[in-house]
Amino acid sequence: MIEVIFSEGFLKTAKKFPKNIQKKLAILLNYLKQDPFHPLLHSKHLTGELSGYLSFRITRDYRVIFRFIDLHTIQLLRAADRKDVYR
Repeated sequence: MIEVIFSEGFLKTAKKFPKNIQKKLAILLNYLKQDPFHPLLHSKHLTGELSGYLSFRITRDYRVIFRFIDLHTIQLLRAADRKDVYR
């Protein structure tokens, strides 16, 4: 199982999400711990300025940016609406 570390920025923004989004995020974090590339996550490698980072989809409108610290540790960096998360 993969350890997940939460950055302050991630926690701050995730707490502001609507309750239904927070519940879905909690479910998806369980999938992330088992397999960061599970099909329900729609994980993808980012490019450009965010090269080296990955993102997964909470809903059609919400995304999480994360990175691998090592093979067994993931750090969640940012969560936001998809129009804002990549800025």
